[in-house]
Amino acid sequence: MTVKTKMIKDFAQIGFDRLGSSMKNLKPEQLDWKSCTQANTIRWVLTHMSEELNVYMPKFLGEAPPKDWPKDYIGNPKYKMEKIMADIEKGHRKLNAGLNKLTNERLDEPVEAWAGKKTREFYLMLMVSEIIHHEGQIAAILGVEKRIKGAK
Repeated sequence: MTVKTKMIKDFAQIGFDRLGSSMKNLKPEQLDWKSCTQANTIRWVLTHMSEELNVYMPKFLGEAPPKDWPKDYIGNPKYKMEKIMADIEKGHRKLNAGLNKLTNERLDEPVEAWAGKKTREFYLMLMVSEIIHHEGQIAAILGVEKRIKGAK
């Protein structure tokens, strides 16, 4: 592992630790709560994050995405919290394993994706920042729910 990959891994771990704290007391009925009809649910955010980790992240690690990822995964209530969290943990393990294999030269390689041709390191950092971003969304949803429902 290089200094750069260790930093990316450490940054990701901050996001996963925060996610764990946010999810610690989550009840299954909170997965689909919405503050308004246009709002995303925690289920949607978690399944989106899981898909990012398991389907899109492999490209930036220089690996192939899974061929069998369900097309109906994001936001689907048939996927229970335990499965979603297990999928996120699987993506976390794959991210760490992939980072362990990357050299500085591989991090500097250009990769073509939605932001244009950028280095592998750029896209990895961007994808890892999504973990923290989505944890923040979950914390916000839980905070709004608490305020609307008047829970203490």
